[in-house]
Amino acid sequence: MENNRNWAGNYKYSAAELHVPETVEQVQEWVARSSRIKALGTRHSFNGIADCTEILISLHKLNRVIEIDHKRNKVTVEGGIRYGDLSHELYGCGYALHNLASLPHITIAGACATATHGSGDRSGNLASAVHSMEVVKADGERVVFSRDQQEGLIAGAVVGLGGLGVITQITLDVVPAFQMSQYVFDNLPLAQLKDHFDDIFSSAYSVSLFTDWKTSNFNQVWLKRKISDHDSTFVESDFFGAKPASAPRHPVPGYSAENCSEQLGIPGPWHERLPHFRMDFTPSAGEELQSEYFVPRQDAYHALCAIDRIRDCISPHLYVSEIRTIAEDHLWMSPCYKQDSVAIHFTWKADWEAVRQLLPIIEEQIAPFHARPHWAKLFAMPPVHLQSLYEKLPDFQQLLLQCDPQGKFSNAFLKNYIMENYS
Repeated sequence: MENNRNWAGNYKYSAAELHVPETVEQVQEWVARSSRIKALGTRHSFNGIADCTEILISLHKLNRVIEIDHKRNKVTVEGGIRYGDLSHELYGCGYALHNLASLPHITIAGACATATHGSGDRSGNLASAVHSMEVVKADGERVVFSRDQQEGLIAGAVVGLGGLGVITQITLDVVPAFQMSQYVFDNLPLAQLKDHFDDIFSSAYSVSLFTDWKTSNFNQVWLKRKISDHDSTFVESDFFGAKPASAPRHPVPGYSAENCSEQLGIPGPWHERLPHFRMDFTPSAGEELQSEYFVPRQDAYHALCAIDRIRDCISPHLYVSEIRTIAEDHLWMSPCYKQDSVAIHFTWKADWEAVRQLLPIIEEQIAPFHARPHWAKLFAMPPVHLQSLYEKLPDFQQLLLQCDPQGKFSNAFLKNYIMENYS
């Protein structure tokens, strides 16, 4: 298989073949005739969650908008469409998604399957917008999971970790399009979160704090505001001790802001402000590793203080760390299941040996807060401990067996963390 590495270059896929079907019927045919097969998105996972020993299917060519339902405020798309491409089309029709991740380059199917998220006190992760999804099961037949079905299996299927089958179609809830402005502030003391955590994170539609952990300060605060909520020209002279940035910023200190979304309060469409990076530029730092942990919102300040205590170990190997809030959901395998959460993200320099040694140290610090790792990023947590964090895991295991009794979509990742005896 050519081009057999992920986006960051740290993971090499083991599949012998890569197929790019042009129709759902071709997907069904390949699934039915294969003994081991997995769907591959935009390769933004940093671990083996999407790997397979035999065949990978890319839905790159199944990337159309199928229907925009103006009566029910929903959009139906093919599984291979990317958020940036959908967002542009939605905006032209007067619609928006409730949130976007930092990168607009990722596919909707892959992002939802791994519980990828954006930021916002009242915004659930991207999967929380899914109303229904069509999946090609192990036997090649299509099955639809929907919120309209009484058995409620959609809650288990949406964050499916690639184990249920190939997601060929998704219907998402949409909202009226809106305009946003983005402001950046420099140097927010960590101590301000002790008494002002809710004030800081409720100050905008989406809030991100960035730090390189060289000090007990956040280097930057990014505030993404709906124009309807605030005057687009309004800028605080002081944000809990942080000062307005005098020029556009990149989250990683020292990097050019050219590939970042517009700042300095300049208004623009929702889909050009919610992501940190522009669709037509290479995102983030490029050659990097990523980890992320979710803690209950009420524990976030103490979890951050625990990380601050080991910042001298972390900072030499770090590009940047980002802190975001995510609203609770009821998706079985979501890290935000039944809890408002705070995500603590790490973008590491490409030194796996150093990161490998750091992850257990970080996980030990935040273990008292029942931290859950991002499914598609790097972590060192023992499977038994990870499994104990998900009360709906037994139900999810049964759903996997129902859709894929022979483990056609199984791989080393799923066997290790979800079902040890999964064939």
